[in-house]
Amino acid sequence: MVRRRLFLATAMGAIGLSRTGTAHAAGQRQSSQPAEPLVWPLVGDEQPGIRTFTGHADTVLDVVGRIGTPPSLVIYTEGNHLMVLLSKDIVGAFPAWAKTQPQYAHLRLENVVVVTMPQPMVVQMIRTGAVALGNLTLDLSRASGLFPDIVMGGPAPQRELHKLGVVEPQARYFSRNRGRALLVRRGNPLGIHSLADVASTGARLAQADSVEADARVGNRAAIEALIGKPAADAFFAKEVEHFPGRLGITHRDVPEMIARGYADVGLTQYHLISYWVRTFPHHFELVPIAGAERFPVKIAFGRVTGPLRPEAAKAFEEFFFSRARDVYPRYDFARMSDDEYGAVLPLD
Repeated sequence: MVRRRLFLATAMGAIGLSRTGTAHAAGQRQSSQPAEPLVWPLVGDEQPGIRTFTGHADTVLDVVGRIGTPPSLVIYTEGNHLMVLLSKDIVGAFPAWAKTQPQYAHLRLENVVVVTMPQPMVVQMIRTGAVALGNLTLDLSRASGLFPDIVMGGPAPQRELHKLGVVEPQARYFSRNRGRALLVRRGNPLGIHSLADVASTGARLAQADSVEADARVGNRAAIEALIGKPAADAFFAKEVEHFPGRLGITHRDVPEMIARGYADVGLTQYHLISYWVRTFPHHFELVPIAGAERFPVKIAFGRVTGPLRPEAAKAFEEFFFSRARDVYPRYDFARMSDDEYGAVLPLD
């Protein structure tokens, strides 16, 4: 259960470190003070007349929607594709699309609630029926109405949820990423252009927290396959495992570590880094990893057993699969083939 506040606020510019040798760079890093936190943009616009907290505290980023009003649809998903799912192309376009469909035109879809936590957190939230956002605990049981109708995630969490009786025996794949990439500060002060440069410059590494064990295992496997175990050991040697305010949420923690000077290079999925660079162009740059596309990660769409809002869930699935194949590549995901897109993932 998450018991820390989901908050992130303004980032200052990149820390200027020149590539003048590992010892000198390390000395500069140790003497540098962390910059201020990042300020993440809200999904959609502020609502007129409603007080909105978007500063250093009381900012909830990974639960989107209106609490206290009956949800129109509830989606739980891993957060790495939030930039697509929450975009005007998907969740933003769904209500208008439904109005054009005679069989769904009667649905009221004003309050689509989306939870974009890491996969282990999603499973834990469903299993325990609650999550704490600082001092606020949300009841996520079926009785609360915040129980999911749809769960999106990789094979392992989908299978775990199926064992719990939450999702149906089959899920469907809808996205494949481009493997991993590296995140650096704007200007690339250490001159990191390859995996080997991470070790040779003594760069401190940021990656998924131990909460996201599958992501860490996947990172390690991909790097070892690309450069061998000894070089991979050197690559991961200076990982920064903790920093003040760490949430255990990769899509918030990794850019925060780079922006605030706790780490020099981040490792995660290509499309996530592309999103951070678009969101904070004055803070970050993306460094591609040669051959990384050979180690993609797929996400699948799971139907919840006995959903609270079956018509809305059916409508969203129809809408989603009618456009996700074309929309996801616009956000730096790979384009799926005919055989891949919509392919069945057995969960038994």
